[in-house]
Amino acid sequence: MGHVTTVEDQVLWDKWMLERNHIACDELIRRYMPLVNYHVQRIAVGLPKSVQKEDLKSHGLIGLYDALEKFDPDRDLKFDTYASFRIRGAIIDGLRKEDWLPRSMRDKIKKVESATEELEQEYGRFVSSDEVANKLNMEPQEVEQVMMEYATSAIMSIDEKTKESSKKETYASLIEDKWTKSPEQHSEEIETKKELAEVINQLSEKEAIGY
Repeated sequence: MGHVTTVEDQVLWDKWMLERNHIACDELIRRYMPLVNYHVQRIAVGLPKSVQKEDLKSHGLIGLYDALEKFDPDRDLKFDTYASFRIRGAIIDGLRKEDWLPRSMRDKIKKVESATEELEQEYGRFVSSDEVANKLNMEPQEVEQVMMEYATSAIMSIDEKTKESSKKETYASLIEDKWTKSPEQHSEEIETKKELAEVINQLSEKEAIGY
């Protein structure tokens, strides 16, 4: 997700960094919105359908603005890389703080659970989704969808460990974009490349070709 810096971009950056011009800030946010959308798409893949992408986008925007506020252009680090780190972090932090299920879904879950309990007490056995749906004047598929959403959100607390007991991973670690380097990793990579270039420059032409 690279972003090519133009002369116009540089003017905006100068206005923002030197003057904290809010018009320039708004325009930079607009230009870097594709970066927010990119990380929203990547993270949304591993979440229940009840999680709204617009909510993820709101968290991502907070991360983007935070990146604009704290970015240091004197560091050998591209803004895209730094912003990606902040955007992903803001989205994941937002997920930790929120209840994933909307109120409408929770209301449906309560109705389905209540109807299921009543029927089981009446029949003295487990009941089917068809029987529950018939009692609530719902489609069986809708009843099944409601319970699936409930089950998914219940087990997928973002800080809970996964079912892989051999791996001490949480669901948060699974939705992280492993391909995006942190600012620290990016800086280390740059330094390594610089050191390698210096070593190669000290070699003879024959050694350099072989290297």
